[in-house]
Amino acid sequence: MNVTDLLSRLGVDEKARSGGTLTVKTPIDGSEIGAVAGDDGASVDTALRVAHDAFLKWRSVPAPRRGELVRLLGDELRANKDDLGQLVTIECGKVLSEGLGEVQEMIDICDFAVGLSRQLYGLTIASERPGHHMREAWQPLGVVGIISAFHFPVAVWSWNAALALVCGNACVWKPSEKTPLTALAVQALFERAAVTFGDAPDGLSQVIIGKRDVGERIVDDARVALVSVTGSTRMGREVGPRVAARFGRSLLELGGNNAGIVAPSADIKMAVRAICFAATGTAGQRCTSLRRLFVQNDIYDDLIPSLKRAYGALPIGDPLAQGTLIGPLIDRAAFDQMHYALDRAKAQGATIFGGEHIGDKGYYVRPAIVELEKHEGIVLEETFAPILYVMRYDTLDESIALQNSVNQGLSSCIFTRDLLEAERFLSATGSDCGIANVNIGPSGAEIGGAFGGEKETGGGRESGSDAWKAYMRRQTQTVNYSSDLPLAQGVKFDV
Repeated sequence: MNVTDLLSRLGVDEKARSGGTLTVKTPIDGSEIGAVAGDDGASVDTALRVAHDAFLKWRSVPAPRRGELVRLLGDELRANKDDLGQLVTIECGKVLSEGLGEVQEMIDICDFAVGLSRQLYGLTIASERPGHHMREAWQPLGVVGIISAFHFPVAVWSWNAALALVCGNACVWKPSEKTPLTALAVQALFERAAVTFGDAPDGLSQVIIGKRDVGERIVDDARVALVSVTGSTRMGREVGPRVAARFGRSLLELGGNNAGIVAPSADIKMAVRAICFAATGTAGQRCTSLRRLFVQNDIYDDLIPSLKRAYGALPIGDPLAQGTLIGPLIDRAAFDQMHYALDRAKAQGATIFGGEHIGDKGYYVRPAIVELEKHEGIVLEETFAPILYVMRYDTLDESIALQNSVNQGLSSCIFTRDLLEAERFLSATGSDCGIANVNIGPSGAEIGGAFGGEKETGGGRESGSDAWKAYMRRQTQTVNYSSDLPLAQGVKFDV
């Protein structure tokens, strides 16, 4: 685990990764792997000023040319996938295949954005006035502030930045203070791509390091046209009104108390595999992690013993080691929060399988299956840990109602081989989440589909589909190509 060599190969300057006051520790064993310098008010102000100046230049660059910069960034990510994937694992604790997968996700969104750079389509609109035509165009927005969380330390930036850049914007990124090294590495790769590109304006993409106060400066600065935040619902409640108060835009990707339904016709073996990954992958620290499971009464006694056997066999340990499936929780606070939730579940009469602390270095835990009779109390709250609350249900309507009865609405799934059940789940009267899956878990989205959710999840959408529109401003244009001046709605105004 030679972090110094990794960072050196990725192009991170030694001064940037050591000698600062913000200590970075790996959750693998708690050892220190860096000490970065944090930004202050003056340096944040400078970064935002430079970013705005860069935007003023970048917006005039043709979109396909802007796509070329993102293509070059994708090439840098391909060439450095192994090193950056390892660094992701070391800094946030997810197993190596997930670290590499996160970098692949960055590559995928770059590919998507390159194609998008030639497809920023507007509309032609029929005009009621003779000799006129109308159209709708999309223009670059401004500086995009990206505030990301530790559990996807680099992919979330790429979902925003790749689209923002081809749309003609500049980016300022505040990563989690728990994972700043991966951000510095990505910035170094971006700068390599910019050198190859040749004429990208200085400051087009910048990283700002710090804690809450730094994020607040980005949120409150009128030069930041869009603030994209990935974090808790509590965080979103604060960010949204502050950005709105200055009439800025916010894109909120917040909590997810995601549910799965296992219907009587389900393929039990497949469901168990899917549930295991969705509930325990990244040690349950994904916003799309499966947290609640509703199992139909007739199959409950078949599925739950199989699920417990699978949980008992999960390899837990060093996420860099081959064969490990479950790495550590990010830190002590996450560990304490998990056991606080388990204690509350016990007080509600739950039967708990798993949840033990494993080893004496880092916060490794055995994922927990928590069987409950009622959908209440702690079950209604999102705990960022590998806890799966399991409950019985009788009818499909009952299970859908239970799934939808929480405040968040990010991701959801059903396991069934019954076409009617599947389509009911996907209908307007089914799942109320932004993501609804059939025969796969709620976790592991592809970049081709817009990612995000409803209710207290924030309503934002990132990544594929038409999510690019969030990074642009819509403009309705009318052209009079006649020598007359007819007015809309038949209004007469002769002078």
